[in-house]
Amino acid sequence: MSDSPDAHRRMLLTALAGVALSSSILPHAEARTSNGQSNNTTLVAYFSRSGNTRVIAGVIHRHLSTDLFEIEPATAYPEDYFATVEQAKKQSGQNFKPELKNSVGNFESYQTVYLGFPIWGMTVPPIVQTFLSRGDWNNKLIIPFITHGGYGVGHSEEVLSTLAATAKREKPLVIECNQERKTTETVTHWLTAIRR
Repeated sequence: MSDSPDAHRRMLLTALAGVALSSSILPHAEARTSNGQSNNTTLVAYFSRSGNTRVIAGVIHRHLSTDLFEIEPATAYPEDYFATVEQAKKQSGQNFKPELKNSVGNFESYQTVYLGFPIWGMTVPPIVQTFLSRGDWNNKLIIPFITHGGYGVGHSEEVLSTLAATAKREKPLVIECNQERKTTETVTHWLTAIRR
């Protein structure tokens, strides 16, 4: 039912995340100070098609006051869900890595990267694989946050190990997509636990 408290809570979470993101995303993911330098060593980079991963990225970004970068393909995925699934399957099958719309400025200055993505076809979406393959991950810490539709994290650990082999990794936050009702609370508890 669209009038249930859970439906209203989900709409509110999405709206709040949208407001926060619209005012804080920068094309090259740099939070500038008055002297033009980024004053942050932590980046939240995420890819989200349906908005679930975007909500989590917004919570982490606000909670930790990080820089924020949305991973987007130069050519957008189709609006239709099933067309996107087919395109992603084809790209994964051909090991195709689509071009990024933007890149992260001063990527070398970040020590910690919270990396968010949904699981597509039991693996990391091709556009996120492009993002991973373009970065120098030496001495960086990757903290993944992963959304899925009920099949778990698939082969994402292997992909991260291959494409960001020199990075250190924290245990990921993994959320099934139908758990949006508890998303904010879960992410906040997780952030508190890993920062002790």
